[in-house]
Amino acid sequence: MSTWNSRGLRGSTLEEMVNRTNERYLELGLALIQKIPTPITPIEIDKTSRHITLAYFDQKSTVDYIGAVQGIPVCFDAKECASDTFALQNIHPHQVAFMENFEKQDGVAFFLICFTARDRFYYLPFRDLRRFWDRAQAGGRKSFRADELDEKYYLPQGSERSILVPYLEALRLDLDER
Repeated sequence: MSTWNSRGLRGSTLEEMVNRTNERYLELGLALIQKIPTPITPIEIDKTSRHITLAYFDQKSTVDYIGAVQGIPVCFDAKECASDTFALQNIHPHQVAFMENFEKQDGVAFFLICFTARDRFYYLPFRDLRRFWDRAQAGGRKSFRADELDEKYYLPQGSERSILVPYLEALRLDLDER
């Protein structure tokens, strides 16, 4: 049983940026992506503010976002990384299994990673995550470094259409490489 507290809000800025991006993509008719809420059971509620102060997760969540881009089913998770090394412990086996099964159904799964020290966003195709994951499972590094990533999947900074995390071009590159 996992418990929730304010530490769970660490990625809320990234989440807000991705949510605004998805709203903009919807306005432009480019995509329909929804945030998947994580089901929780409240344990303690502050009577004054009526806010949940302690809760536990009912079940393991799969991914943060799911939807369709121009008729293509997509699912992805958004993660933050404060250094140039991303620890695979931030990704759970049930997430990898869900994404693998999603891709077997002709969907596209990926991660959006914000390297906060670099102030850069990265689109990590599932196949690349799987390579790092398998390496760790075989006793290798339990992380991957930014210098191991394919440069072409770094997302452009500053978009003319007020898109904060412009991941659609990287998705197109991912599809072209299949």
